[in-house]
Amino acid sequence: MYDGEGQPGRNDECWCGSGRKYKKCHLETDERLQQLYEQGFEVPARGLLKTPADIEGIKKSAAVNIGVLDYVAERIGPGTTTGEIDRWVYDYTVEHGAVPAPLDYEGYPKSVCTSVNEVVCHGIPSDDEVLAEGDIVNVDCSTVLGGYFSDSSRMFCIGEVSPEKQELVRVTRESLDKALEHVKPWGLIGDVGRAVNDFAKEHGYSVVREFGGHGIGLEFHEDPFVSFVAQAKTGMVLVPGLVFTIEPMINLGAQEIDMSDPNGWTVRTKDGSPTAQWEIQLVVTEDGYELLSW
Repeated sequence: MYDGEGQPGRNDECWCGSGRKYKKCHLETDERLQQLYEQGFEVPARGLLKTPADIEGIKKSAAVNIGVLDYVAERIGPGTTTGEIDRWVYDYTVEHGAVPAPLDYEGYPKSVCTSVNEVVCHGIPSDDEVLAEGDIVNVDCSTVLGGYFSDSSRMFCIGEVSPEKQELVRVTRESLDKALEHVKPWGLIGDVGRAVNDFAKEHGYSVVREFGGHGIGLEFHEDPFVSFVAQAKTGMVLVPGLVFTIEPMINLGAQEIDMSDPNGWTVRTKDGSPTAQWEIQLVVTEDGYELLSW
């Protein structure tokens, strides 16, 4: 088979754990994927395709993740420290029976990423970092509940923000809608990324190359990598059951980034220009997609 694993017999139980016979479940999908694989397309391994039970588990995790961001949205403002945001996220998540996925992930020291102004991603919260009038900040939350991972982020404008920052935040948010127009079963993930890139460039912005979306669900980061500088008609086939994030990082200035921060995590725009990011999580369905976390 296309993923190097064996194929069940037609009347055997399907590999996905549904309890249904293979011929009534994933046989047709597997045959289509095998054909695409032989034609040279990149296809997901069966282990990346989430079952209905997986999706329900991810939704429960996502409910906490969405709740965290709603909680932050109600409280954030001038004078808030990013250290406070970290404590809000930790307390809310734990009180709802979940775990913040970033905490201790590959040594990351906090429960959330807070990326302010020129910070592209992985800003580390601190009680010394006080949000001021005119700042923009991305709050990136990820949650584990019952072994299932959810992930989304939002931008927040702190007080009165300059028109150019407001426009950057707005366009970055709208780029998600452009991307979603290309999320369809049996489409290609490169079309999703290219839609973001084209929309950003239409508004005079640049798109970060080094970071992008990712598969997620049973692990924090799974295949595929979702590039927002990809070419159309390239990349992994979007198969029903595939779960991934769309999270473009769009810069007001040039696309080059600076990864030299001694903390080993925080990434900034090289030219110091403002940057914005929004993130959603979705699953490809038989007739389109379903949003899971936002």
